[in-house]
Amino acid sequence: MKVNSTSSNPLLNGVTGGTRSETASHAASGSAASGRTAVDLSPAARHLAALNGSGDDIQAGRVQQIRDALASGELKIDPSRIADGLLASVRDLLK
Repeated sequence: MKVNSTSSNPLLNGVTGGTRSETASHAASGSAASGRTAVDLSPAARHLAALNGSGDDIQAGRVQQIRDALASGELKIDPSRIADGLLASVRDLLK
């Protein structure tokens, strides 16, 4: 079976976003017999895929600062602050 990428998102490689009527017409025309499968993504799924593809959640400059600080030995790690943050997170989850 040949899979073609229709998205820059590696999680969606080979997934097409046709409508239900397109999917039905493909199945009726014999594409199912040829081994091809069509997938219909809802608008919400397309929106989530678009959000997943954006790299806005990573601050490359900040990551590089942390890497540099680690390499030079300047980064101070406070275990009690980490523990306090984890405990606060767990408390929020248990509420």
